[in-house]
Amino acid sequence: MWLRSSGSAQHPRPPPPPSLLRLLLLLSGLVQKGAAESPWGLPSVADGPASMAKVVMAELANLKLENKSWPRGTHSLRYHYLDLSEPDPSLPKFQAVGYVDDQPFIRYDSRVDKAEPQAPWIMPMNAKYWEKETKKQRKWAELHQVETWRMMGYHNHSSGMHSTHRMFGCEIQEDGHSNSFWQFGYDGQDHVSLDMETLSWVSANPVALLTKRRMETEHCYAEYNKAYLEGPCLASLRRYLELGGQRFTRREPPTVRVTKHSAQDGGTTLRCWALGFYPQDITLSWWLGEKKLNSKLEYVEARPSGDGTYQTWMAVWVPAGDETQYTCHVQHCSLNHTLTVSWEMPSHPRLTAVVLSLILILLVIGGGVSLTKCLQARNKEPYEQPPG
Repeated sequence: MWLRSSGSAQHPRPPPPPSLLRLLLLLSGLVQKGAAESPWGLPSVADGPASMAKVVMAELANLKLENKSWPRGTHSLRYHYLDLSEPDPSLPKFQAVGYVDDQPFIRYDSRVDKAEPQAPWIMPMNAKYWEKETKKQRKWAELHQVETWRMMGYHNHSSGMHSTHRMFGCEIQEDGHSNSFWQFGYDGQDHVSLDMETLSWVSANPVALLTKRRMETEHCYAEYNKAYLEGPCLASLRRYLELGGQRFTRREPPTVRVTKHSAQDGGTTLRCWALGFYPQDITLSWWLGEKKLNSKLEYVEARPSGDGTYQTWMAVWVPAGDETQYTCHVQHCSLNHTLTVSWEMPSHPRLTAVVLSLILILLVIGGGVSLTKCLQARNKEPYEQPPG
Protein backbone atom coordinates (compact mmCIF):
# COMPACT_ATOMS: atom_id res chain seq x y z
CA MET A 1 0.00 0.00 0.00
CA TRP A 2 1.24 3.51 -0.83
CA LEU A 3 0.72 6.97 0.56
CA ARG A 4 0.77 9.64 -2.13
CA SER A 5 1.75 13.24 -1.53
CA SER A 6 0.28 16.17 -3.40
CA GLY A 7 3.49 16.38 -5.47
CA SER A 8 5.31 13.82 -7.53
CA ALA A 9 7.06 12.13 -4.62
CA GLN A 10 5.60 8.87 -3.39
CA HIS A 11 6.16 7.44 0.08
CA PRO A 12 5.88 3.66 0.37
CA ARG A 13 4.60 2.37 3.65
CA PRO A 14 7.10 0.31 5.62
CA PRO A 15 6.60 -3.46 5.67
CA PRO A 16 4.23 -4.79 8.33
CA PRO A 17 6.00 -4.26 11.66
CA PRO A 18 6.49 -6.81 14.40
CA SER A 19 4.17 -6.44 17.33
CA LEU A 20 5.00 -3.71 19.80
CA LEU A 21 5.70 -6.28 22.47
CA ARG A 22 8.03 -8.30 20.24
CA LEU A 23 9.97 -5.18 19.31
CA LEU A 24 10.28 -4.08 22.92
CA LEU A 25 11.53 -7.50 23.90
CA LEU A 26 14.07 -7.29 21.10
CA LEU A 27 15.24 -4.05 22.67
CA SER A 28 15.49 -5.92 25.95
CA GLY A 29 17.97 -8.35 24.47
CA LEU A 30 20.08 -5.53 23.07
CA VAL A 31 20.47 -3.75 26.38
CA GLN A 32 20.98 -6.75 28.63
CA LYS A 33 24.07 -8.29 27.08
CA GLY A 34 26.52 -7.91 29.92
CA ALA A 35 24.19 -7.09 32.82
CA ALA A 36 27.03 -6.98 35.32
CA GLU A 37 28.58 -3.99 33.57
CA SER A 38 25.28 -2.33 32.70
CA PRO A 39 23.01 -2.25 35.78
CA TRP A 40 20.32 -0.32 33.91
CA GLY A 41 19.89 -3.00 31.24
CA LEU A 42 16.75 -5.05 30.69
CA PRO A 43 16.83 -8.85 30.89
CA SER A 44 17.36 -10.90 27.74
CA VAL A 45 14.94 -13.69 26.89
CA ALA A 46 14.36 -16.39 24.30
CA ASP A 47 12.12 -16.13 21.23
CA GLY A 48 8.34 -16.35 21.35
CA PRO A 49 6.20 -13.32 22.29
CA ALA A 50 4.02 -14.98 24.94
CA SER A 51 6.79 -16.81 26.77
CA MET A 52 9.08 -13.83 26.34
CA ALA A 53 6.59 -11.53 28.03
CA LYS A 54 6.13 -13.86 30.99
CA VAL A 55 9.87 -14.27 31.53
CA VAL A 56 10.58 -10.57 31.17
CA MET A 57 7.90 -9.46 33.59
CA ALA A 58 8.86 -12.13 36.10
CA GLU A 59 12.46 -10.95 36.09
CA LEU A 60 11.42 -7.32 36.26
CA ALA A 61 9.07 -8.01 39.16
CA ASN A 62 11.86 -9.79 41.05
CA LEU A 63 14.27 -6.92 40.53
CA LYS A 64 15.00 -5.33 43.89
CA LEU A 65 16.71 -2.00 44.30
CA GLU A 66 19.73 -2.02 46.55
CA ASN A 67 18.94 -1.06 50.12
CA LYS A 68 20.63 2.33 49.89
CA SER A 69 19.33 5.74 50.74
CA TRP A 70 18.50 8.01 47.84
CA PRO A 71 19.96 11.51 47.54
CA ARG A 72 17.69 14.09 49.14
CA GLY A 73 15.11 15.76 46.96
CA THR A 74 13.11 14.60 43.97
CA HIS A 75 15.05 12.96 41.13
CA SER A 76 13.87 11.72 37.75
CA LEU A 77 14.98 9.82 34.67
CA ARG A 78 13.05 10.32 31.45
CA TYR A 79 13.45 9.85 27.71
CA HIS A 80 12.02 11.89 24.83
CA TYR A 81 11.73 10.51 21.28
CA LEU A 82 10.79 12.51 18.18
CA ASP A 83 10.31 11.21 14.63
CA LEU A 84 9.52 13.26 11.51
CA SER A 85 7.63 11.98 8.47
CA GLU A 86 10.02 13.74 6.07
CA PRO A 87 13.67 14.80 6.23
CA ASP A 88 14.27 18.42 7.18
CA PRO A 89 17.47 20.42 6.59
CA SER A 90 17.45 21.77 10.14
CA LEU A 91 16.28 18.68 12.03
CA PRO A 92 17.20 14.99 12.09
CA LYS A 93 14.46 12.62 11.04
CA PHE A 94 14.71 10.88 14.41
CA GLN A 95 16.22 11.97 17.68
CA ALA A 96 16.20 10.70 21.24
CA VAL A 97 17.33 12.50 24.38
CA GLY A 98 17.69 11.14 27.91
CA TYR A 99 17.40 13.41 30.96
CA VAL A 100 18.38 13.05 34.60
CA ASP A 101 16.74 15.76 36.71
CA ASP A 102 15.83 17.68 33.53
CA GLN A 103 19.49 17.79 32.46
CA PRO A 104 20.30 16.00 29.17
CA PHE A 105 22.92 13.27 29.50
CA ILE A 106 22.59 11.20 26.31
CA ARG A 107 21.42 11.95 22.77
CA TYR A 108 20.94 9.99 19.57
CA ASP A 109 20.65 11.75 16.20
CA SER A 110 19.75 9.81 13.04
CA ARG A 111 22.08 12.04 11.01
CA VAL A 112 25.07 11.18 13.20
CA ASP A 113 23.69 7.66 13.79
CA LYS A 114 25.25 7.12 17.17
CA ALA A 115 24.48 7.77 20.81
CA GLU A 116 26.59 10.58 22.26
CA PRO A 117 27.18 11.89 25.79
CA GLN A 118 25.63 15.20 26.76
CA ALA A 119 27.00 15.48 30.31
CA PRO A 120 30.56 15.14 31.69
CA TRP A 121 29.64 12.45 34.22
CA ILE A 122 28.47 9.96 31.54
CA MET A 123 31.54 10.33 29.32
CA PRO A 124 33.67 7.71 31.14
CA MET A 125 31.28 4.92 30.07
CA ASN A 126 33.13 2.41 27.89
CA ALA A 127 32.72 1.83 24.15
CA LYS A 128 30.42 -1.17 24.68
CA TYR A 129 27.92 1.02 26.47
CA TRP A 130 27.75 3.51 23.60
CA GLU A 131 27.54 0.75 20.99
CA LYS A 132 24.66 -0.81 22.89
CA GLU A 133 22.86 2.52 23.24
CA THR A 134 23.32 3.20 19.52
CA LYS A 135 21.78 -0.16 18.57
CA LYS A 136 18.91 0.41 20.97
CA GLN A 137 18.12 3.84 19.50
CA ARG A 138 18.23 2.48 15.96
CA LYS A 139 15.48 0.06 16.97
CA TRP A 140 13.50 2.92 18.50
CA ALA A 141 13.91 4.80 15.20
CA GLU A 142 12.43 1.81 13.33
CA LEU A 143 9.52 1.66 15.76
CA HIS A 144 8.78 5.37 15.43
CA GLN A 145 8.95 5.29 11.64
CA VAL A 146 6.19 2.71 11.66
CA GLU A 147 4.18 4.68 14.22
CA THR A 148 4.49 7.93 12.24
CA TRP A 149 3.15 6.34 9.06
CA ARG A 150 0.37 4.68 11.01
CA MET A 151 -0.66 7.99 12.63
CA MET A 152 -0.68 9.71 9.24
CA GLY A 153 -3.03 7.01 7.99
CA TYR A 154 -5.32 7.43 11.02
CA HIS A 155 -5.53 11.18 10.36
CA ASN A 156 -5.79 10.89 6.54
CA HIS A 157 -2.52 12.76 6.09
CA SER A 158 -0.85 11.67 2.85
CA SER A 159 1.88 14.32 2.72
CA GLY A 160 3.47 17.21 4.57
CA MET A 161 5.57 17.35 7.70
CA HIS A 162 4.17 15.32 10.60
CA SER A 163 5.69 13.93 13.76
CA THR A 164 5.27 11.41 16.52
CA HIS A 165 6.74 11.80 19.97
CA ARG A 166 7.05 9.45 22.91
CA MET A 167 7.95 10.28 26.50
CA PHE A 168 8.37 7.96 29.44
CA GLY A 169 10.24 8.00 32.71
CA CYS A 170 10.33 7.42 36.44
CA GLU A 171 10.74 9.62 39.50
CA ILE A 172 11.73 9.12 43.13
CA GLN A 173 10.43 11.67 45.62
CA GLU A 174 11.94 12.98 48.85
CA ASP A 175 9.64 10.78 50.97
CA GLY A 176 10.72 7.64 49.09
CA HIS A 177 7.59 7.28 46.99
CA SER A 178 8.04 6.75 43.26
CA ASN A 179 5.90 7.33 40.21
CA SER A 180 6.23 6.94 36.47
CA PHE A 181 4.60 8.00 33.22
CA TRP A 182 4.25 6.90 29.59
CA GLN A 183 2.87 9.20 26.85
CA PHE A 184 2.61 9.15 23.08
CA GLY A 185 1.62 12.03 20.81
CA TYR A 186 1.14 13.08 17.20
CA ASP A 187 1.92 16.49 15.69
CA GLY A 188 2.65 17.96 19.11
CA GLN A 189 -0.69 16.88 20.60
CA ASP A 190 -1.43 14.18 23.16
CA HIS A 191 -2.61 10.91 21.63
CA VAL A 192 -2.55 8.08 24.17
CA SER A 193 -1.12 7.57 27.64
CA LEU A 194 -0.81 4.71 30.09
CA ASP A 195 -2.61 4.92 33.44
CA MET A 196 -0.13 3.22 35.77
CA GLU A 197 -2.73 2.58 38.47
CA THR A 198 -5.32 0.80 36.33
CA LEU A 199 -2.94 -0.35 33.56
CA SER A 200 -5.41 1.01 31.03
CA TRP A 201 -4.73 3.02 27.89
CA VAL A 202 -6.24 6.52 27.85
CA SER A 203 -7.12 8.12 24.51
CA ALA A 204 -6.88 11.91 24.18
CA ASN A 205 -9.23 12.26 21.19
CA PRO A 206 -11.58 10.17 19.01
CA VAL A 207 -8.85 9.23 16.52
CA ALA A 208 -6.71 7.96 19.39
CA LEU A 209 -9.34 5.29 20.07
CA LEU A 210 -7.82 3.36 17.16
CA THR A 211 -4.45 3.35 18.89
CA LYS A 212 -6.03 2.52 22.24
CA ARG A 213 -7.74 -0.57 20.78
CA ARG A 214 -4.54 -1.67 19.08
CA MET A 215 -2.59 -1.29 22.34
CA GLU A 216 -5.20 -3.36 24.14
CA THR A 217 -4.68 -6.23 21.69
CA GLU A 218 -0.98 -6.30 22.61
CA HIS A 219 -1.35 -8.55 25.63
CA CYS A 220 1.01 -7.72 28.50
CA TYR A 221 2.26 -4.55 26.77
CA ALA A 222 0.93 -2.30 29.55
CA GLU A 223 2.26 -4.64 32.24
CA TYR A 224 5.65 -4.74 30.56
CA ASN A 225 5.95 -0.94 30.51
CA LYS A 226 4.86 -0.65 34.14
CA ALA A 227 7.36 -3.32 35.20
CA TYR A 228 10.18 -1.58 33.35
CA LEU A 229 9.37 1.88 34.73
CA GLU A 230 9.07 0.64 38.30
CA GLY A 231 12.16 -1.60 38.12
CA PRO A 232 15.07 -1.04 35.74
CA CYS A 233 14.17 2.61 35.25
CA LEU A 234 14.61 3.34 38.95
CA ALA A 235 17.75 1.18 39.05
CA SER A 236 19.15 3.21 36.16
CA LEU A 237 18.24 6.45 37.89
CA ARG A 238 20.08 5.39 41.04
CA ARG A 239 23.14 4.42 39.02
CA TYR A 240 23.15 7.69 37.09
CA LEU A 241 22.83 9.68 40.32
CA GLU A 242 25.86 7.82 41.65
CA LEU A 243 27.82 8.55 38.48
CA GLY A 244 26.83 12.22 38.61
CA GLY A 245 27.81 12.49 42.26
CA GLN A 246 27.98 16.05 43.52
CA ARG A 247 26.16 17.38 40.47
CA PHE A 248 22.95 15.77 41.75
CA THR A 249 23.55 15.98 45.52
CA ARG A 250 24.60 19.64 45.66
CA ARG A 251 22.47 22.32 47.28
CA GLU A 252 22.02 25.69 45.58
CA PRO A 253 19.96 28.25 47.55
CA PRO A 254 17.43 30.34 45.65
CA THR A 255 17.80 34.03 44.93
CA VAL A 256 14.44 35.53 45.90
CA ARG A 257 12.95 38.89 44.99
CA VAL A 258 9.47 40.38 44.73
CA THR A 259 8.33 42.53 41.82
CA LYS A 260 5.25 44.70 41.47
CA HIS A 261 2.96 44.81 38.44
CA SER A 262 -0.20 46.80 37.73
CA ALA A 263 -3.39 44.75 37.38
CA GLN A 264 -6.16 45.54 34.89
CA ASP A 265 -8.77 45.96 37.63
CA GLY A 266 -6.84 48.72 39.34
CA GLY A 267 -5.19 46.48 41.90
CA THR A 268 -1.63 45.23 42.02
CA THR A 269 0.05 41.90 41.35
CA LEU A 270 3.06 40.97 43.46
CA ARG A 271 5.25 38.28 41.95
CA CYS A 272 7.71 36.32 44.08
CA TRP A 273 10.64 34.98 42.07
CA ALA A 274 12.89 32.12 43.16
CA LEU A 275 15.88 31.76 40.84
CA GLY A 276 18.99 29.60 40.56
CA PHE A 277 18.11 26.86 43.07
CA TYR A 278 18.84 23.12 43.15
CA PRO A 279 17.38 20.53 43.64
CA GLN A 280 13.98 21.10 42.09
CA ASP A 281 11.72 20.77 45.14
CA ILE A 282 10.74 24.17 46.53
CA THR A 283 7.72 25.69 48.30
CA LEU A 284 6.52 29.25 47.77
CA SER A 285 3.60 30.81 49.64
CA TRP A 286 2.09 34.26 50.13
CA TRP A 287 1.09 35.57 53.56
CA LEU A 288 -0.91 38.55 54.78
CA GLY A 289 0.33 39.05 58.29
CA GLU A 290 -0.05 35.67 60.03
CA LYS A 291 -2.53 34.32 57.47
CA LYS A 292 -1.47 32.09 54.60
CA LEU A 293 -3.28 32.95 51.38
CA ASN A 294 -4.95 30.26 49.28
CA SER A 295 -6.85 32.34 46.72
CA LYS A 296 -6.05 34.87 44.01
CA LEU A 297 -2.76 33.06 43.43
CA GLU A 298 -0.96 32.19 40.22
CA TYR A 299 2.20 30.11 39.91
CA VAL A 300 4.33 28.02 37.59
CA GLU A 301 6.03 24.71 38.33
CA ALA A 302 9.78 24.81 38.88
CA ARG A 303 11.48 24.60 35.50
CA PRO A 304 15.09 24.36 34.29
CA SER A 305 16.98 27.63 33.99
CA GLY A 306 19.39 26.24 31.41
CA ASP A 307 22.44 26.33 33.69
CA GLY A 308 21.72 23.25 35.81
CA THR A 309 19.46 25.08 38.28
CA TYR A 310 15.72 25.77 38.48
CA GLN A 311 13.44 28.78 38.63
CA THR A 312 9.81 29.44 39.51
CA TRP A 313 7.45 32.19 40.66
CA MET A 314 4.19 32.72 42.51
CA ALA A 315 1.99 35.80 42.12
CA VAL A 316 -0.81 37.23 44.26
CA TRP A 317 -3.34 40.01 43.62
CA VAL A 318 -3.40 42.72 46.31
CA PRO A 319 -5.27 46.04 46.67
CA ALA A 320 -3.27 49.02 45.48
CA GLY A 321 -1.46 50.64 48.39
CA ASP A 322 -1.32 47.47 50.54
CA GLU A 323 1.74 45.95 48.86
CA THR A 324 4.06 46.22 51.88
CA GLN A 325 1.69 44.18 54.06
CA TYR A 326 2.26 40.98 52.07
CA THR A 327 5.23 38.62 52.42
CA CYS A 328 6.50 35.73 50.33
CA HIS A 329 7.73 32.65 52.24
CA VAL A 330 10.24 30.31 50.57
CA GLN A 331 11.24 26.85 51.80
CA HIS A 332 14.07 24.85 50.21
CA CYS A 333 16.43 22.13 51.43
CA SER A 334 19.40 24.47 50.94
CA LEU A 335 17.95 26.86 53.55
CA ASN A 336 18.03 26.19 57.29
CA HIS A 337 15.01 28.45 57.82
CA THR A 338 12.02 29.80 55.94
CA LEU A 339 13.06 32.78 53.86
CA THR A 340 10.65 35.72 54.12
CA VAL A 341 10.74 38.45 51.48
CA SER A 342 8.45 41.44 50.92
CA TRP A 343 8.15 44.07 48.25
CA GLU A 344 10.25 47.15 48.89
CA MET A 345 9.49 50.54 47.45
CA PRO A 346 12.37 51.46 45.14
CA SER A 347 14.52 54.45 46.02
CA HIS A 348 14.25 55.69 42.42
CA PRO A 349 17.97 56.02 41.68
CA ARG A 350 17.17 57.07 38.13
CA LEU A 351 15.01 59.94 39.36
CA THR A 352 17.78 61.03 41.71
CA ALA A 353 20.26 60.98 38.85
CA VAL A 354 17.90 63.05 36.69
CA VAL A 355 17.45 65.65 39.46
CA LEU A 356 21.21 65.90 39.99
CA SER A 357 21.72 66.29 36.25
CA LEU A 358 19.16 69.10 36.14
CA ILE A 359 20.86 70.86 39.06
CA LEU A 360 24.21 70.63 37.30
CA ILE A 361 22.69 71.98 34.10
CA LEU A 362 21.12 74.89 35.99
CA LEU A 363 24.44 75.62 37.69
CA VAL A 364 26.21 75.62 34.34
CA ILE A 365 23.54 77.86 32.83
CA GLY A 366 23.65 80.16 35.86
CA GLY A 367 27.43 80.36 35.70
CA GLY A 368 27.26 81.14 32.00
CA VAL A 369 24.76 83.95 32.57
CA SER A 370 26.96 85.48 35.30
CA LEU A 371 30.02 85.31 33.08
CA THR A 372 28.13 86.95 30.22
CA LYS A 373 26.95 89.81 32.44
CA CYS A 374 30.48 90.33 33.74
CA LEU A 375 31.88 90.58 30.22
CA GLN A 376 29.12 92.93 29.17
CA ALA A 377 29.91 95.24 32.14
CA ARG A 378 33.56 95.37 31.22
CA ASN A 379 32.77 96.27 27.65
CA LYS A 380 30.74 99.29 28.82
CA GLU A 381 33.69 100.88 30.78
CA PRO A 382 35.47 103.91 28.99
CA TYR A 383 38.62 103.06 27.08
CA GLU A 384 41.78 104.67 28.55
CA GLN A 385 44.96 105.23 26.50
CA PRO A 386 47.91 103.62 28.25
CA PRO A 387 50.57 106.10 29.35
CA GLY A 388 53.66 106.46 27.30
